[in-house]
Amino acid sequence: MDASDALVVVAGEELILSPHKALFWPRRSTLIVADAHFGKAASFRARGVPVPEATTAVTLAALDALIARHDARRIVFLGDFLHARDGRGPHTLAALSAWRSRHARLALVLVEGNHDASAGAPPAALGMALATEPLADAPFALCHLPVPVPGRYVLAGHLHPACRIAGRRDAVRLPCFWFGAHVGVLPAFGAFTGAHTIVPAAGDRVYVVAGERVLRVPERQPA
Repeated sequence: MDASDALVVVAGEELILSPHKALFWPRRSTLIVADAHFGKAASFRARGVPVPEATTAVTLAALDALIARHDARRIVFLGDFLHARDGRGPHTLAALSAWRSRHARLALVLVEGNHDASAGAPPAALGMALATEPLADAPFALCHLPVPVPGRYVLAGHLHPACRIAGRRDAVRLPCFWFGAHVGVLPAFGAFTGAHTIVPAAGDRVYVVAGERVLRVPERQPA
């Protein structure tokens, strides 16, 4: 962990929140990533929509940085690994294959999300284990949908949460980690994803990704 990260204790476990919009679980040597949406830009281009290039390369570079920083042994993707079936272009699949060859010993697990159902399973050559939610990994339930699971604390994605930070004259919306009483939601990891502004409840913990740092937002006080 370095100064750009934030440390949070959830369900008795230390988790490291990264400005790359993923978290690392030290006790399990596990990176947890939500909503990579690989192939989303390619999918848009296939439909004639002009969107940025090289988003897959940016997302994979962020994974490389996280693996190196934390010496991760496993990555759990919390759903929406691939965006859509028409985003499975040769350039996207070749980039994923090349990335996998650099990390052949890394265990990969995908908790299937709604986009995975339509995009289809990742290529078998990626050697990725598939799981349905909830994936139990005490004390957590690793999920795509942020829905409570009795007896476990849920870590999920799907919402692409962002927090509105208001100043005196203007405001900015930043991707965030959002930890409620029973469910924690990670920001979307992919370089080309949208975001949904959240309204935290009293007592929720919110950490925004502000450039190269993760910063805690002051808690909302009960009315």
